[in-house]
Amino acid sequence: MDKHRGTAVSLFSGAGGMDVGFARAGFEVLWANDINDKACETYRRNHENQIECGPIEEHLDSLRRFQGVDLVFGGPPCQGFSVAGRMDPEDARSQLIWKFFDVVALVQPKAFVCENVKALAMLTKWRRVRTRMFERATELGYDFRLVILNSSHFGVPQARERMFLIGSKKMPAVQHCIKLFTQYRNKPPTVREVVMGLGRAGCATNSRVCNARITMAANPVLRKSPYAGMLFNGQGRPINPDGYSATLHASMGGNKTPIIDEEHLYDGKPSWIEEYHAHLMSGGKPLQFEGAPSRLRRLTLDEAIRMQTFPSKYEFAGSKSQIFAQVGNAVPCKLAFAVGRVVQNILSSASPDRVVPSYEAQSDQLAFSLG
Repeated sequence: MDKHRGTAVSLFSGAGGMDVGFARAGFEVLWANDINDKACETYRRNHENQIECGPIEEHLDSLRRFQGVDLVFGGPPCQGFSVAGRMDPEDARSQLIWKFFDVVALVQPKAFVCENVKALAMLTKWRRVRTRMFERATELGYDFRLVILNSSHFGVPQARERMFLIGSKKMPAVQHCIKLFTQYRNKPPTVREVVMGLGRAGCATNSRVCNARITMAANPVLRKSPYAGMLFNGQGRPINPDGYSATLHASMGGNKTPIIDEEHLYDGKPSWIEEYHAHLMSGGKPLQFEGAPSRLRRLTLDEAIRMQTFPSKYEFAGSKSQIFAQVGNAVPCKLAFAVGRVVQNILSSASPDRVVPSYEAQSDQLAFSLG
């Protein structure tokens, strides 16, 4: 192994978005795990290391050989904690966060990173869960810091906020990780800059379209921004091509898929969404149920992949709906890269001979091409 690279075990790996970022940050992922067979197949198509498919508890014995690795990282399923989900503490998926700590206890890495939804870090409802997480980390001998990061601050054209619990073995540097993150802030391209290179929806390079109908809300919920509130039925919100999108959810593929004005995006025409919003704000009547113009369409699968900053040649397995779920479940690769770099800095503070690799020095195999 390259002495400059740290070693890592990846849990709840999904399609591997977090793994892409950590690999670019200088970690060699030795082993990965997920329960979804199509996500595992996607992972195998893009990563050289082993991934075991199935419940994590079935693989605890095999994990013993990785005792002492530099890092264990992963994002236990978040549906039980998410405001977009059931918010059910008894949801079986909510219990998987303790499986993460079981692996940390078994492997005893130098550091760990546990990722989840912002709600788990913020809501009073989850205070007991947070307290238990902190107690477990302390019992296992780790200093830790809980941070909330906005993806758009780290090169991702998406205002997606996630929590990261970062722990390290009694190294004070972890308490200064907020300051470390400022080094890796990076202004993202706009949605327009990211997706226009793919071509119009339906063309050969952007063929995986979402055909869910777009219908008008009979009783629109208005907000100050045309891109908030509810102008359309379903949970798919319009995207401002000259800004960043809201969070792309795993439930994309139907009427929860975001909406884009094709003529605004490609033909330079004024935004129909902004004009309609202004009409409503000035007291105009809502359009009827069937009134959505044909120039409005859903975000395509390839556009969603780019907006999650996956490498341009990343290959996905499964049906369109399965891939939408894999993409929406992923940690944006560039956000993961920033987290990985901070962890490398924390580890290097205890190992002066460790070299934290530059972004540009990494292999083109995992290049974040947006062109």
